[in-house]
Amino acid sequence: MVHTLKNHIEIIAAPSILGLKPTGVEKLADSLLACGLAEHLGVKHPVIHVPTLNHLYNQQRDPATHCLNAKAIRDFSLALGEAVANTLHHRRFALVLGGDCSLLLGILSGLKRKGIYGLIFLDAHADFYAPEQSTTGEVADMELAMVTGRGPALLTNINHQRPYVNEEQVIHVGQRDGEEARQYGSAAIQDTAIQCFDLAVIEKKGMDVVIQEVIETVQSSAVDGYWVHFDTDVLSDSLNPAVDYRLPGGLSFQQVESLIQYLLRTDRVAGMSVTIFNPSLDNDGSIARSIKESLGRAFDLNNR
Repeated sequence: MVHTLKNHIEIIAAPSILGLKPTGVEKLADSLLACGLAEHLGVKHPVIHVPTLNHLYNQQRDPATHCLNAKAIRDFSLALGEAVANTLHHRRFALVLGGDCSLLLGILSGLKRKGIYGLIFLDAHADFYAPEQSTTGEVADMELAMVTGRGPALLTNINHQRPYVNEEQVIHVGQRDGEEARQYGSAAIQDTAIQCFDLAVIEKKGMDVVIQEVIETVQSSAVDGYWVHFDTDVLSDSLNPAVDYRLPGGLSFQQVESLIQYLLRTDRVAGMSVTIFNPSLDNDGSIARSIKESLGRAFDLNNR
């Protein structure tokens, strides 16, 4: 796989904003594809476009789940899960371009049909709110809680697959919203079995040590494989301010791409999602190009 990954990548465009808001994240896939991501990665297969239900977006919370667009997210998740499962069936690497982070519900419920998978979660936020705690009702506030089985069954038990991933098999990298999460009453991921490397830990240990510890876990874990979730707000705010919920600090492109590259080299990664980058906040397209170039370096497994 190390030498042939690029020949097996299948891009799935899934630009849903049902878990966030229609401010521009729905343009993520189009933006990265327009600046040449598929060509840069050497993708040979046609892009799969999962129809969104963005036209159903409603800013009112569903009274039963306390979430925005719960029914539409479930329906979209079923379609996305089918696309991901089909890509894996054909022994291809799934690269899902969002959209917002709620697409993890579809991805991981689809993966659960194929086996037991772990999750590497790169995100500035814990995304571990209960619906009643979220100030917005946006599922992108709470998708990590939901994929580990916490929350309304409509979203956490798609195809009777709850939990989509066991918390013992989740690694969170890059959180920097701990103080804010505590202020609003979110459960702390550090109080669960989730392995956590927040920004303070990364700065204390150094990224090389963190990568080594992550890789040791991935290589020793008794799962069928891993999914990598790359929320681009894990990047430093100075490098990627094109996100809807900004936080100071963050990781460098080099730190993120090094982690992704080492993960890919384990041959245990089934696919990856890219979310939250908002092209409407990238006036000259330079951030899109930087993300494209960084992904190209991460997927160049013969480098370093």
